[in-house]
Amino acid sequence: MKIVDADYFVIGSGMAGLMSALHLAAYGKVVVASKGRLEECNTNFAQGGICCVMDEADSFDKHARDTLIAGAWLGKRDVVHEICAHAPEGIQDLIDCGVEFACKKDGSWDLTREGGHSARRIFHAGDITGERCEAAMIRTVKKQKSVSLLENTIVIDLVMSRRIGLGGENRCVGAYVMDKKSGEIYAVRSPNTILATGGGGKVYLYTCNPDSATGDGIALAWRAGAKIENMEFIQFHPTCLYHPKAKRFLISEAVRGEGAVLVDKNGREFMKSYDPRGSLAPRDIVARSIDSEMKRTGDDCMFLDIRAKGRKYLQTRFPNIYMKCMEFGVDMAKDLIPVVPAAHYTCGGIQAKTDGQTSIRGLSAVGECASTGLHGANRLASNSLMEAVVCARLTAARLGPHPESFGEEKPAIPAWKIGNAVPPDEAVLVAHMWDEIRRLMWDYVGIVRTNKRLARAAHRLKTLRREIRDYYFRYLVTPDTLELINLAVCAELIVKSAKLRHESRGLHFTLDYPKMSKRLKQTVIEGYRG
Repeated sequence: MKIVDADYFVIGSGMAGLMSALHLAAYGKVVVASKGRLEECNTNFAQGGICCVMDEADSFDKHARDTLIAGAWLGKRDVVHEICAHAPEGIQDLIDCGVEFACKKDGSWDLTREGGHSARRIFHAGDITGERCEAAMIRTVKKQKSVSLLENTIVIDLVMSRRIGLGGENRCVGAYVMDKKSGEIYAVRSPNTILATGGGGKVYLYTCNPDSATGDGIALAWRAGAKIENMEFIQFHPTCLYHPKAKRFLISEAVRGEGAVLVDKNGREFMKSYDPRGSLAPRDIVARSIDSEMKRTGDDCMFLDIRAKGRKYLQTRFPNIYMKCMEFGVDMAKDLIPVVPAAHYTCGGIQAKTDGQTSIRGLSAVGECASTGLHGANRLASNSLMEAVVCARLTAARLGPHPESFGEEKPAIPAWKIGNAVPPDEAVLVAHMWDEIRRLMWDYVGIVRTNKRLARAAHRLKTLRREIRDYYFRYLVTPDTLELINLAVCAELIVKSAKLRHESRGLHFTLDYPKMSKRLKQTVIEGYRG
């Protein structure tokens, strides 16, 4: 079996992964693995922008307070203040990559505002901020001679020292990977593995995430024995474009930040009856409010109204959104925009510090797959890219000068064993199990939950996981099978975490415990010990 050696192995090619690679490039050989093409990641779909305090009338303390309020006070205060304070360095890193953020005519930053923010502090590049950042980072990372890029490469499992018969403290020594085009399975051996794989939005039937968001990093870390935290907090973006042909297209929160209001089909504003902040309330409140109105009225969607801004302004400020809506027959300048909530962001994940350190030696986690304590029970708009770029810098600062090493002898990684597995001849089973998981999660573990719904989900997932495991050992491994396994693990972790939280807080709302507890508690699930 082929073995590729690296000083640093980065899994994921979004902002967290590429920024980690760029910072680490000066310290040694970096290998970056992307499940598809480099740009196939959540970062590339981010519209709104990146939070960073730059206005003299604003402050890091105000940003931190807004973050804590949005997170229903479950965010870790020291973490929140640390990441907010490092945001300017992260913005500068992106500018150094060539990202051109929007400016006003006088040359000052054109900062915008989104739901839950008390001030304008969102850096943006029109309404395709993520795409512009991703493109700039890809251009920059391709110039680094010490960075190797492996596209269409899916990770099968992390290689743990105990599983390959090594003594001493259990640690991560790399990963088994598969070339999706050739089917070749080989190992990347590294004393420093960084998971930057994004979230698991595809665990739900309706999501605005790309198809690659199957929670791979979280599942990999859990199987390796890492601690998983706060998986019950899945953020549903309140305003996904409602149209049968509009696959996973978001109407950015910045649209509401610039004056759009939520209305029903008759043009009646309804958000003020749910929250005094109206359409600029945090996402969890807005998503539940839309869900409530849809259930109360029986309507399939609600609407955004930004017609008062006029065509010229909308085409200038939101050119991509305006054009996409027009493709589906919706003119933002004269029509109401039909919207529904959709699974958007995984606020929990692998328990990690701001510098990426996890409970497993040799394994770091950065970005959406990590749970640093920034988001608490709900993510404040545009804090995600901020966390990714800041924590990538902090992780590199820890690993670069003082990396983990193997010492005098590299561990021998055995070849991947296929046993008696045969080529799959019933791929339809994978599709059916994938669909069932996503439907039951949407129906039973969605925006509003109950003990009975969670119990039903847990029972069926236990059976499905057994069926998936049987399929996995019977047939040769495929990318579809790997994603199904990871999806099922994430679904089960979400349900287990939700069952442990006996209150309603932030994104976790249950009819059996409708009030918020006075006690602040993080939900921690120990990693797999088998």
